[in-house]
Amino acid sequence: MIVLLLLASSGFGKCSSDVYSKSDFPEGFAFGAGISAYQWEGAVDEDGRKPSVWDTFLHSRKMDNGDIACDGYHKYKEDVQLMAETGLHAFRFSISWSRLISNGRGSINPKGLQFYKNFIQELVKHGIEPHVTLHHYDHPQYLEDDYGGWINRKIIKDFTAYADVCFREFGNHVKFWTTINEANIFSIGGYNDGNSPPGRCSFPGRSCLLGNSSIETYIVGHNLLLAHASVSRLYKQKYKDIQGGSVGFSLFSMYFTPFTSSKDDKIATKRANDFYLGWMLEPLIYGDYPDAMRKTIGSRLPVFSDEESEQVKGSSDFIGVIHYVTASVTHIDINPSLSGIPDFNSDMGQSINIASMRTVVSPWAIEGILEYIKQSYGNPPVYILENGKTMTQDLELQQKDTPRIEYLDAYIGAVLKAVRNGSDTRGYFVWSFMDLYELLDGYKSTFGLYSVNFSDPHLKRSPKLSAHWYSGFLKGNNTFLASQGITQLHSNFSSSS
Repeated sequence: MIVLLLLASSGFGKCSSDVYSKSDFPEGFAFGAGISAYQWEGAVDEDGRKPSVWDTFLHSRKMDNGDIACDGYHKYKEDVQLMAETGLHAFRFSISWSRLISNGRGSINPKGLQFYKNFIQELVKHGIEPHVTLHHYDHPQYLEDDYGGWINRKIIKDFTAYADVCFREFGNHVKFWTTINEANIFSIGGYNDGNSPPGRCSFPGRSCLLGNSSIETYIVGHNLLLAHASVSRLYKQKYKDIQGGSVGFSLFSMYFTPFTSSKDDKIATKRANDFYLGWMLEPLIYGDYPDAMRKTIGSRLPVFSDEESEQVKGSSDFIGVIHYVTASVTHIDINPSLSGIPDFNSDMGQSINIASMRTVVSPWAIEGILEYIKQSYGNPPVYILENGKTMTQDLELQQKDTPRIEYLDAYIGAVLKAVRNGSDTRGYFVWSFMDLYELLDGYKSTFGLYSVNFSDPHLKRSPKLSAHWYSGFLKGNNTFLASQGITQLHSNFSSSS
């Protein structure tokens, strides 16, 4: 994620005052939770898995890593049992490309294939709908070394072949596929700022050995869109009639507001939306990049051929929204010469001040994002693939995570308001089902409904108060108003513990 100025909020957001229950949502609305392969599986060098760029990025910088993580590779049956007990309708996870196809192309790793078959079958056996992400920051290091990974169009063919294996082997049970996780932030963090895998940039003083922030960010974004379109086309031509599934694309979605009521700040806010959301959504919905990007970036922004534009346009059956933060926008004129090179930040031409994830509860923001997508992009189907609250990793505190309950109560209520206002939102996934390795933050902070004791050799899982709360909501055991419901549940949880 882009490293920008973090602003402390002037106050907490308030939880929804509306009493609601799961039955207020449309029939078939999916409620779930999620994890990703690198953050949960562990077993990094077992049974034929080879490194991804995430492994290399962390080990080369001597950072906390996911070598063991939650050891989901060995504990998946135990975890699926917890999901079933919680009452999840659906579960979102990613497939490790380098576990399934060790070098990213060529022969399938039979033990990796069997693991995912077993995991998916375990979910289905317990009545849980799998939602699968194909790429979650973790393409094979072999492809990065071979031809540069996502900066090279060769990856489109390899990614499509990988998706073909997934559709063929798992598609009888998987009906919801997301090609790319947080495509915008993957491009910015990995190729503009260099602070996430694969860590490419051209800024002095950062630990990037390779990269060109002026062009690679946009090249990668372009190739992600073309790869998604290729995979979507493959699915429609070869699998959709038989399997009946859908293929989507996900974006990190901040809700932007102008810092002042000035005309410049309002224009800057529109521009921020164009650069963060429109960058990917405009091609997916309308076939080309936003005018603001094409005018500013010029020849550094790749161009779609007529054929490519037609392939990308309409290629996403749904949009995956990942939302955590709000940001205020101030217009400023950034001189590229200050950094020595124009990049995504200077191209955008404003200051983005992000409110702290730890303190701010702003449910109106997720409602605003869904309304913005509805009005600006023709109201496509949306799944909220990640939303949740981070807290520090303290087992005693975490198990009584009342602030997380207040957060989830408020945000789910805001999603219901958006749905009632016409948004075609079809699902909501809490991030995360359990405590995980978190990108850039290691094990210092967690989002989980279940705690994981990372000091315990057995990595014991324990339900937090939020797990009991979410379970009650999913099972229709309670309608709740935040303060009243939380107080009662806290009392029950304390006595049972």
